Amino acid sequence: MKKCHIAYLACTAVIVGAGLGAAPSAAANHSTHVVLPGDSIQQAVDAAEPGDTVLVTSGTYYESVTVSTPGITLRGMGRTTVIKPSTQKAGTSCAEGGNGICVVGTQGNKVEDVTISSLTVTGFARTGVLSAATDGLTVRNVTALDNGVWGIAQERSVRGLFQGNTARGNGDAGLFLANTITAEEGAADARGAVVSGNRLEDNRIGLTVRRLRNLDVASNRISGNCAGVFVVGDENKPKAGHLTVRGNRITQNNKSCPKTERLPKLEGSGIVLTGAEKTLVTGNVIRDNVGSSPMSGGVVLFKSMVGVTSEQNRISNNVLSGNSPADIVNTEAAGSNTFAGNSCRASKPAGLC
Repeated sequence: MKKCHIAYLACTAVIVGAGLGAAPSAAANHSTHVVLPGDSIQQAVDAAEPGDTVLVTSGTYYESVTVSTPGITLRGMGRTTVIKPSTQKAGTSCAEGGNGICVVGTQGNKVEDVTISSLTVTGFARTGVLSAATDGLTVRNVTALDNGVWGIAQERSVRGLFQGNTARGNGDAGLFLANTITAEEGAADARGAVVSGNRLEDNRIGLTVRRLRNLDVASNRISGNCAGVFVVGDENKPKAGHLTVRGNRITQNNKSCPKTERLPKLEGSGIVLTGAEKTLVTGNVIRDNVGSSPMSGGVVLFKSMVGVTSEQNRISNNVLSGNSPADIVNTEAAGSNTFAGNSCRASKPAGLC
């Protein structure tokens, strides 16, 4: 095997077959573009082709990066690879929007199979990692710190995998998944998107799932936010929901955040379902979420801000303790939500434990 390094573009491996006339490996056509401190990540991404990897070495890089090529991997060396806002005048739509890394396609041409992994994005005015119109995006082992709105956010996308990330100190949600950020539309089919093994701490909301269906939220650790998990719907059809929240540890989300145009003050909320249907909340440990908000409590079912009820949701086999005003709070008049097999002490109304 022979390796070549040219500036920050490096490593097209040439594999010689063991036998005369042996076909080269398909991987031989994939390159690794190595970015060193002082180099441009964007320039390496622009040079990459489907199947290539852009490897960003340890250091601090002051820029925003846009990925629109399918099938590439943008990978750092862990938390020591840090991307911060540029001090220069914004030169791309990603930077102008106040975002760190943008993975962007179009509705007619989604960007497929991009991976963002093992790096830190911090200090951006809006979002650390923002994706739109993607199919099969993976965001893994990314640390999103102290960004103005969202740590990691996605819209108009399907089959995403968000795994092993840390989102801390972001202005709104640490992790935000939506059908669309701006328009009023019914819930979209996320086609089996997965949110698993993430640490979401000290944000306004740990995880927001807004106007989506068909995804799995599993085995995340969510603590120290104003609210842990929000599943949000509205009057549009189809309704949000038809998803699973399972096996998460959701504790002490007791920060206090002021009300907004769409939400009351947030404080002490574990899992909130508002305007959602057919959501399964099961096998979670939900403890010590305490507050005085209308949405405070361990698991809270709450009519949406436009008056849409939460219906046909199943809350089962969760372990709840120390949540206040109660472990389970059901403010809905509708009787179609079910509660079974939960370990808890207090509910509003009584009898749900």
